Amino acid sequence: ALMGGLVAALATALGTVPVMFSQNLSERAQDTMFGFGAGVMLSACAFSLVIPGIHAARAGGAGPWQAGGVVGASILLGGLVLLAMERLLPHEHFIKGVEGQLSRTLRRTWLFVFAIALHNLPEGLAIGVGYAGNDVARGTALAIGIAIQDIPEGLVVAVALLSAGYSRAVSVLLGMASGLIEPIAAVFGAAVVVWSAPVLPWGLGFAAGAMLFVVSHEIIPESHRQGHEAYATAGLLVGFVLM
Repeated sequence: ALMGGLVAALATALGTVPVMFSQNLSERAQDTMFGFGAGVMLSACAFSLVIPGIHAARAGGAGPWQAGGVVGASILLGGLVLLAMERLLPHEHFIKGVEGQLSRTLRRTWLFVFAIALHNLPEGLAIGVGYAGNDVARGTALAIGIAIQDIPEGLVVAVALLSAGYSRAVSVLLGMASGLIEPIAAVFGAAVVVWSAPVLPWGLGFAAGAMLFVVSHEIIPESHRQGHEAYATAGLLVGFVLM
């Protein structure tokens, strides 16, 4: 789980590197990349978290309705926890602006960092829970898929920081640092599930719910806010199919 999370963090860091040499990235390209990331995350939720979660619950002796209920409840729980964090943790979106409590008392840099951490937390959890289910193939597929979408994500984050007035060096460093939450969250997710095997279906569903919240509440609205919905949707479809 640690290695998978580090791979995703490294992919985020690699994505920021072009900003050191060029800042030209059109809004249309940014929205397409946002859509691509959303597609990868949606596909990962469905095929690498929700369906394996139902199978894990059935393997633990649950009937079909009970298994569906456990995973469904855990999806809602994951979304609810992310909603609570989003409401309580001060942060700033690149387009939507400032949200959360105490946001006026913190430097803008930290508001961006917290926003990116909220975005990457579910990805790390998903990687960790995927590996903890004793299915290396699923964990590796999740890690690779999330790493693929982390490359354009890192680029978009760095470009957005640059456009917000930060220097190239600061934009790249913050963009690289934004991925460090993923290995931490991966280890945490794996540790919780390994500690108690019956928690596996709940862990898979929780990670899926957290990712679905981020996709619906953050990524898709951001990708549609500048008028390039068709490109964002095309990116989403390609990301979904690729994952």
